[in-house]
Amino acid sequence: MGVMKLESVKMKYGCGEINIQHDAVNSLGFIQSKGTKCIKAEDKIIMEALENPIGSKKLRDIVKPGETVCIIISDITRAWQKMDHYLPYIVKELNMAGIEDEYITFLCATGSHRSQTKEEHRILLGEKLASCFEVVDHDCRDEENLVKLGTTSFGTPVVVNRTAVESDHVILTGAIVFHDLAGWGGGKKSILPGICSYESIMANHALSLSPNIGEGINPYVRCGNTDNNPVHLDMLEAAAFVKPSFLFNVIINEDGNICKAVAGDYLEAHDIGRQLVNEADSAFIEEKADLVVVSAGGYPKDIDLYQASKALINAKEAVEEGGTIILLAECKEGFGGEEVQKIMRDFSDNYSRERALRENFSIAKYTGYLITVIAERFKVILVSSLDQSLLKNTGIIGASSVQEAMDIAGLKEAGIKVYYMPFGANTLPVLLQGQE
Repeated sequence: MGVMKLESVKMKYGCGEINIQHDAVNSLGFIQSKGTKCIKAEDKIIMEALENPIGSKKLRDIVKPGETVCIIISDITRAWQKMDHYLPYIVKELNMAGIEDEYITFLCATGSHRSQTKEEHRILLGEKLASCFEVVDHDCRDEENLVKLGTTSFGTPVVVNRTAVESDHVILTGAIVFHDLAGWGGGKKSILPGICSYESIMANHALSLSPNIGEGINPYVRCGNTDNNPVHLDMLEAAAFVKPSFLFNVIINEDGNICKAVAGDYLEAHDIGRQLVNEADSAFIEEKADLVVVSAGGYPKDIDLYQASKALINAKEAVEEGGTIILLAECKEGFGGEEVQKIMRDFSDNYSRERALRENFSIAKYTGYLITVIAERFKVILVSSLDQSLLKNTGIIGASSVQEAMDIAGLKEAGIKVYYMPFGANTLPVLLQGQE
């Protein structure tokens, strides 16, 4: 079970904590994933995964001397994956097979993100590798360095970085976590959106919306789901055009350590990795609550509303339709970008937001729209440092303290059932089958 009874709660907020006193009679408990403790050293976890690939030969037995290898890595926004820990082991495997350093390229899967600095490249590779290798940042708008390989059954053009296409082998690296569009991160996401054109990325992500305007978000597009999820299925088709030779993905626990790793066939190994994430980060509940009090997990997870939205997305899975969510997120950097703020503030209804999103899709706009959709389905009360006037038109109620938020939520009303989620960005509540 993912719920524990309690009488008081401390939740992270920015760089500090908020202590919440409450009536334990109302509490259904404390929703937190069981997590995964590291029972082995990170280096040993990495080496064991490479020595025991899933559905594949060992990497050293796949490549041959003289062949070119493109290792796809994540960008600086995902430095928490600890790439500098595991990449040296992958390079060692290649060297053991006779692949010299000059035949290895590190291609950074920036997707539609910005290019990075030399210092950021050094952080990603680690000092030793950075002294020997350069990192190529993917540019989704650089047409000269993009190659069209085909079109998916969903109509997405598969336009991929030329370096990867022209390499003899492509190795995918990254981390597996819950993802609100693809179900889970890692795996095929290194290809699409990682190294595809802007047109490809937007076409894929636009599949998050239902086919017809006014129908909103496709109900199959959500955290922890791949069944009938068009975003996931489209990404799989795109990756199949590239035919990756090998995958290495890690699973990071709440302490920021590599606790598990999977390697091998990019489909089979990722399947196993998803199961491991499910076991670690799903919190099973027997019923939904009237009110969920959730923290994004403090800085940097609540640096802005864009980042804190991950906690809101997860918390809604534990509350009854029309119920209340109190989100604790400092948001010291505001909404998290002009596009997020614009789609949330400049429209008075979600139909208009959806129409604008369909006309010019972007991830930032989608996230802003998703937040307002949740605020339409539930009473969302945000405890933050944001100027509350900025929340006008968003459907979100601002509060300057937890006590004010509790009063707005009507916590003292008889019979109210409450859950508390201290690490909302990393915990997915799952209702036990047959409970609803």
